[in-house]
Amino acid sequence: MRIPTNIITGFLGTGKTTTILNLLKNKPEQENWAVLVNEFGEIGIDGAMMTDQGALIKEVPGGCMCCAAGVPMSVAITALLRTNPDRLIVEPTGLGHAHKVLATLSSSQFADYIDLRATIGLVDPRNLSIEKYTTNQNFNDQLAISDIIIGNKADQCSEEDKQAFSEWVSQQVPEKSFSQLVENGDFAFELLDMPSNAQQSEQVESHHHEHAEMEPQFQLPPNQSFIRKENKGQGYFSCGWIFGSEVTFNFNDLFSVLSDLTAERVKGVMNTGDGCYTFNVSNGVVSVNQVTLEGFESRLEVIDNQLLPWDQLEQVLLSISSENDR
Repeated sequence: MRIPTNIITGFLGTGKTTTILNLLKNKPEQENWAVLVNEFGEIGIDGAMMTDQGALIKEVPGGCMCCAAGVPMSVAITALLRTNPDRLIVEPTGLGHAHKVLATLSSSQFADYIDLRATIGLVDPRNLSIEKYTTNQNFNDQLAISDIIIGNKADQCSEEDKQAFSEWVSQQVPEKSFSQLVENGDFAFELLDMPSNAQQSEQVESHHHEHAEMEPQFQLPPNQSFIRKENKGQGYFSCGWIFGSEVTFNFNDLFSVLSDLTAERVKGVMNTGDGCYTFNVSNGVVSVNQVTLEGFESRLEVIDNQLLPWDQLEQVLLSISSENDR
């Protein structure tokens, strides 16, 4: 049986994870879904956010799409397909080359196993008037391969932003199958079953990388309470931390620290003295949701177009944390 599969793509901060969380909450109760997440950062935040929704999650962290669209991604897809899910959702990194993911999914390798449905591209309409985004090749490529365009965060958009979205969609050649302005990534479930216009691709652009033969994983070594990993590419820098499950953070202090960060993107799933919470910072706004994870390693990822003082931030994080066995 071929598994219905959708790519949900979009640039940093457009709400891909929120959209997938909404879909998971509203999916048919009897269906089991699988989600493949690729992230620019090294520590895997999005998968942790989705784990609480009961879907089978697999991550390919690291943001190297030339590798993620090769061996690591193929291994991850195969592992998920072997669980016979009712649907597979693929979320490429917001800084990645989504067309390579599309080429992999539509290739002969998976032709007998994947029923590729519409690719859904998310865009924050406010970004369509900002040169930093409109001149970014990945930003444009992600929207170009999308069959459906969702203008997310409509509640935060001006009438000019909404008009820019409508004009942009109307100018697309070939014409998009569907477009809509929404809030919180909330769109009709039926859109997932619209057809894909992707052409079958026999080959994925090859590019060797020193870690292309193994799936990147980022584990906390024994006897360490935390570890840090950095990544850079395409004009962006990321730094991520994993803290052992024995480490907890003061909720109010953590909220204050994340609110003060000037980074373009901040995501975290953190154990606090008040429970485990997801933190999502975009455009200076901090969103917080409590999750029911237990014994979970806290994860925090910061992304910006400038190299930030990671050592200083690390010291601040350590100063507002404590270990349970102290």
